[in-house]
Amino acid sequence: MHAPSAPHHDPARAGGTSTGPAPAAANALGNPAYAALTGPHAHFAERRGRALRYPPEVSGWAALPDDPGPADWADLAELIGPGGETAFAVADHAIPDGWEEVFRIDGVQLVGEDVPGETYEEAVELGPDDVPEMLDLVAATRPGPFFARTVELGRYLGIRRDGALVAMAGERMRPTGYTEISAVCTDPAYRGQGLAARLVDAVAAGVRDRGEIPLLHAAASNVGAIRVYERLGFRLTAKTPFWAVRAPGA
Repeated sequence: MHAPSAPHHDPARAGGTSTGPAPAAANALGNPAYAALTGPHAHFAERRGRALRYPPEVSGWAALPDDPGPADWADLAELIGPGGETAFAVADHAIPDGWEEVFRIDGVQLVGEDVPGETYEEAVELGPDDVPEMLDLVAATRPGPFFARTVELGRYLGIRRDGALVAMAGERMRPTGYTEISAVCTDPAYRGQGLAARLVDAVAAGVRDRGEIPLLHAAASNVGAIRVYERLGFRLTAKTPFWAVRAPGA
């Protein structure tokens, strides 16, 4: 997915400061970014009215309430700036006149209520110092959006071979009661060894330790990964879109 365009500066929004009434709670699985940004990830939220987004260097997702009206779309346009782009996960809203759909990807949602998870000694914690290597691995494998500060969203684990990072997985959106496992990727030279499955299992173990349920999203075309997730115990619950829009103006 493409990174959203940087918005014009607005002091009322700088540093995540919000304007307008507090957003209402949302469906955790049907609108996960909104549920996360009004729940466990509220400290990341940049907000105008009921329109929210993650800082672009953290995540490309924006979020609107389940029932967005013209005022919500107007607030989102102010939040991302004229001609700005942003993306939505799962929630599928009707796009108003003046907005342009940039892309749309068919996806699936998988929930792991019965996935206990398992820890692995070779899975090591990754942090800010590892970000350059993480970005290189993402560039080589293209698992989905991952930016300079995405590692701040949660716990990331990796596997190294001869000191080099060859596989990783971590936590992204945290809608209340759930944690999404994302950035699952393996260097092509090390595929076929089950590294991604082990990392997903290890991240899921940490999610379960917090009393939450692991959640996954994948492109519908990525049938190999979906089979791996189902073998781990994840259950396919919904077909979901991932899509991006461009605001009116330029």
